[in-house]
Amino acid sequence: MIIYQLLTRVFGATPEKRCSTFSDISDEAIERIKSLSASHIWLTGVIRHSGWRDSSAAVTKGKAGSPYAITDYYDIDPDLADNEENRMEEFVQTVERIHSHGLKVIIDLVPNHVAREYKGDFGKNDDKSLQFSPHNNFYYCPNERFVAPTGDDSYEEFPAKVTGNDVFSPRPSLNDWYDTAKLNYGIDYHDGRKYFSPIPDTWLKMREIIKFWCSKGVDGFRADMAEMVPAEYWSWVIAEVRKSYQVTMIAEIYQPQLYRSYIAAGFDYLYDKVGLYNTLENIYRFGQRADSISEVWKGLGDMDDKMLRFMENHDEVRLASRCFMQTPENAVPFVALSALMNRGPFMIYNGQEYGEAAADSDNGRTSIFDYVYMPAMIDRNSRTHVFSFYRDLMSFRESHPAIMQGAFYDLMWANPWYNNFDPQYVYAFLRYHGDDKLLIVINFNLNEERNVTVTIPEDARRLLGGCDEKIEVKLSPRDVKVVQL
Repeated sequence: MIIYQLLTRVFGATPEKRCSTFSDISDEAIERIKSLSASHIWLTGVIRHSGWRDSSAAVTKGKAGSPYAITDYYDIDPDLADNEENRMEEFVQTVERIHSHGLKVIIDLVPNHVAREYKGDFGKNDDKSLQFSPHNNFYYCPNERFVAPTGDDSYEEFPAKVTGNDVFSPRPSLNDWYDTAKLNYGIDYHDGRKYFSPIPDTWLKMREIIKFWCSKGVDGFRADMAEMVPAEYWSWVIAEVRKSYQVTMIAEIYQPQLYRSYIAAGFDYLYDKVGLYNTLENIYRFGQRADSISEVWKGLGDMDDKMLRFMENHDEVRLASRCFMQTPENAVPFVALSALMNRGPFMIYNGQEYGEAAADSDNGRTSIFDYVYMPAMIDRNSRTHVFSFYRDLMSFRESHPAIMQGAFYDLMWANPWYNNFDPQYVYAFLRYHGDDKLLIVINFNLNEERNVTVTIPEDARRLLGGCDEKIEVKLSPRDVKVVQL
């Protein structure tokens, strides 16, 4: 499973066309994505959300608004259609077009919160005099007026709703999710008590929303901040939806102590952000030792195959930006490790395959709040070497049973400093399945070559059915060497 995350508003945008539309996800574009061995396209930000046409500027982030501040869960964002009146039809046609190329479609599910100016029936029957009621859809700050941190007092909300990031105050800060209101799944955060019987109204409403998008041909969901919604809800709703639809469910989750309960609830995959991504980031930024990668898989145990790996997404700094790795070439060993170490899915973020650097951004991210474009996507013809790296890496991954189905053996314990090896910068491991046996050695040093002797211990040689005990590997800076054993 290889996911291509496509930020729909930005994917085909140019200086002349400020907002990309569904027509930019053309047959040619889909085939280009498919050539990266993609199996799924994640259409990010397609459901109607806050923005200049839907929301007060006081509670809108940027001009275009946040794709994670949903204003109508049963509508498509009008910006994305060539003909606004036919926006749902254009979305369905896009899903069908992607399907016709043999790929599946994922969209965002944002269950924890909605935009403050949500247009549906959430909250219609709430008792707003209570901070919490098991019958309410929202949480409130009773008898207190909402004060926008933007300094714009044009937006009226009384009583104030609690923010999506759990700020129980009518005065959230600019760093809070002030544009959103948290949905109530039956937990009283004052005392931690849970009210799940009878089934809360929010559970029922969100179930129908999921089923609605399944009926439009959507094959799966990336659940935004899934960990902020109780696992009990996920266990119930995933089972409910799967009575009618076979959906893939991916959880954005950052608390490892919750991993098992969310897998048990029915999620197919979880974000591996705080494990592998953060470790690789620390190796680059702070000189953390390469052998610290071993702690990631040790901590996951049998959950390893359930983790979605990535080196870019809409929340993270672009690899090639001046705020991170400076060039796409510097990212090569980090991307390769993330793609080849495990059997679980891997994700590419649009523009990553051309070395998009978000040069006009102060923080090295492609904005999800404004109308922007990606110069690297426009200038694709001069960046084919970067695309070729991603295409070839994904093709290698897909064509080797050792990667897609095989076992993993970490060689770092058998290769300490004193054995002509450098665990500060070099990471070595085996992937094997049947006759497909690979030694993969990666040099994270960006400036210096390494000549290392990799020791294959006796038990590993036995698992492989035999190979040399010592293998000499010459590594250039940022090199990835694969030795067929």
